[in-house]
Amino acid sequence: MKKEDKGLVTARIAEALKAYPHFYLVDMSSLDAEKTMDLRKRCYSGGVKLMVVKNTLLRRALSDSDTDFSEFYKTLKGNTALMLSENANAPAKIIKDFLKENKDLGKPALKAAYVQEGLYVGAEHLDALVAIKSREELIGEVVSLLQSPIKNVLSSLQSAGQTIHGVLKTLEER
Repeated sequence: MKKEDKGLVTARIAEALKAYPHFYLVDMSSLDAEKTMDLRKRCYSGGVKLMVVKNTLLRRALSDSDTDFSEFYKTLKGNTALMLSENANAPAKIIKDFLKENKDLGKPALKAAYVQEGLYVGAEHLDALVAIKSREELIGEVVSLLQSPIKNVLSSLQSAGQTIHGVLKTLEER
């Protein structure tokens, strides 16, 4: 590959890293064509962009970034795929579901992830990454927490009104 081409590819990778707030580095080696296509389909339907990249070009793109990704450099060995997503836990869920169905393969294996401005290195963080809630889920929880006291007050007022109505009806019948 020519030096100019490498510069263009590095620039494209850097643009992709800037365009998406979350990314995962994944090892997809030993997946045959059928399994790779299955993984790509899942990524596409889940809103995750999957790119296979050269480690040296990815390292250059990461080093040009404002964030210090030096912890990731040791994971840039062998085959590396880049999973880019708007949703923090979507790639982790895809990886976990794929691994459930293909236990014998052990791939794709999580190498590292940059999620919600946090660095995660190693496959042991996969469960923690799956449990991360998206922005929409957190907003929904906050809204339901804010509505809960109001619902309790309204419920108490309605039950109190029914109790008073019941007492008055009993007195009227006597």
